[in-house]
Amino acid sequence: MTKDKNIPIYTISTAANLLNISVHTIRMYEREGLLIPFKKPSGQRLYSDADIERIECIRHSIKRGNLNIQGIKKILSLIPCWSITNCSKKERKLCNAYNSFIQPCWMYRYKENYHKTRSCRECRVYLETETCESIKQKLKELLQ
Repeated sequence: MTKDKNIPIYTISTAANLLNISVHTIRMYEREGLLIPFKKPSGQRLYSDADIERIECIRHSIKRGNLNIQGIKKILSLIPCWSITNCSKKERKLCNAYNSFIQPCWMYRYKENYHKTRSCRECRVYLETETCESIKQKLKELLQ
């Protein structure tokens, strides 16, 4: 039986300890839209193994890839979410993520398309791009 890596199990302090970074750094990634934590009704943040992998990708991109937060957001904004979610032409016309490249699709507030009733944390685009390798693989698949 394989473990579901999307189940939120780590508190923010545990996640920070696992990654050897500060809680402040994780909160900054959240504010910048690079990470969407699970929140309990009490407001406590929880993170999954997939979230840990996402943070590792962010850290790798900053430390070894010489990217800053804005650069990472630009790269994530280029992921063709409309292909992953099969948005219609009508939806694309109204979609900020389709018509812009400022921030990842999950950072926009949607009113008139596929995403309007979906939680960003559970969105295929967000879930299928948690590691640097998965981002590259998704782009390869979409280009074939």
